[in-house]
Amino acid sequence: MIESFQNIFKIPELKKRILFTLGLLAVFRIGAHIPTPGIDGAALSAFFAHAKGTLLGFFDMFSGGALSKLTVFALGIMPYIDAAIILELLTVVIPHLERLSKEGEQGRKKITQYTRYGTILIAIIQSLGIGFGLESMHSPAGAPIVPFPGWPFRLLTVITLTAGTVFLMWLGEQITERGIGNGISLLIFAGIVVRGPAAVINTVRLLRTGEISFPLMVILAVFMVAVCAFIVFIETGERKIPVQYAKRVVGRRMYGGQSTYIPLRVNTAGVIPIIFAASIIMFPATIARFINHPWMVAVADALAPGAILNTILYIILIVFFCYFYTAIIFNPVDVADNMKKYGGFIPGIRPGKMTAEYIDKILSRITLVGAIYLSLISILPTYMIKYFNVPFYFGGIALIIIIEVGLDTVRQIESHLIMRNYEGFIKKSSKQRIGMER
Repeated sequence: MIESFQNIFKIPELKKRILFTLGLLAVFRIGAHIPTPGIDGAALSAFFAHAKGTLLGFFDMFSGGALSKLTVFALGIMPYIDAAIILELLTVVIPHLERLSKEGEQGRKKITQYTRYGTILIAIIQSLGIGFGLESMHSPAGAPIVPFPGWPFRLLTVITLTAGTVFLMWLGEQITERGIGNGISLLIFAGIVVRGPAAVINTVRLLRTGEISFPLMVILAVFMVAVCAFIVFIETGERKIPVQYAKRVVGRRMYGGQSTYIPLRVNTAGVIPIIFAASIIMFPATIARFINHPWMVAVADALAPGAILNTILYIILIVFFCYFYTAIIFNPVDVADNMKKYGGFIPGIRPGKMTAEYIDKILSRITLVGAIYLSLISILPTYMIKYFNVPFYFGGIALIIIIEVGLDTVRQIESHLIMRNYEGFIKKSSKQRIGMER
């Protein structure tokens, strides 16, 4: 392992990419501390402390705490993610977008351009809504969050927050092109892990004061390692469907005759079902907290994290969106048609409709496993905090994103290492073969 890390800095290009990525992530964290003008910071912090467990807290997690401070990066990269998801859903409905998605590199560039326009539009709408909303909000002590409301404040908020989101979008694209890993994912990753040191310091403090016993801390540490290993196991898990290609003669050449497989991921939908489910669950709870009425307070309590109704609805929505999103991004009919076009078939299964039904049947089974896995990981942190008094947030969408992005980044670093040493491996195998022949 140590030798692998040393090899990273022996390759100038890889070293340059990693340092470039770290530099842009540092810029992201600096911007997350620059406040938007016209805000009473103390009143805003008190308000967000009272709004924990709502949709505001959920989006604050993705922005790395920038929303609770209303910095220039308060919207984070969420408008870009929203635009990308909306375009992906529209691809199934709008024929023009479906044609673009099948046109290769040029089509992807056009869809990326539409995603950027959508990001700006969503950022303008969200920032305008934040501007209007903040003017009517007060801290629990009654202090106004915006001392001088009006259109100057609203326009300044729209310009500042939209520009911050566009800059983050540019940072993410630069990391993807000139750095290492997926830029957008790394920005979310950085926003989540930045809270880790504070959680560790708080845990150590509680351990020293005796509020947490040492044996309990050891049990928690073992449990956390086991959960991380379980997530890695599921996220890398695949169901491989064998595919055989028949031999065919084109001119004087023979093609096909090889065996391959279709890799179906256990968690095909990724973290999208959790985002959709959490947004839908938290939206009415967030609205209910702003209306001081006994009936609305009862609704907010019923949908609070850890409540039975919240848990049941959360799991149902996650399972639904797992199947819904998987059906959108993976079409068994298209896979079966492409296999048939190039002479491929699954052993024992007739090409065409039977193949599509077979793939769909397997995909439905493993999607259920993925949905159960996402449900368990999603409700884990709430019940750890509620019933076991764990002093930090562990699990949920944050942990899955951290592990997924970490695995993807490590894979890209490893591919760079293998690519640079590929010639050496060939020479080594050639020398061994020559020695065996002698």
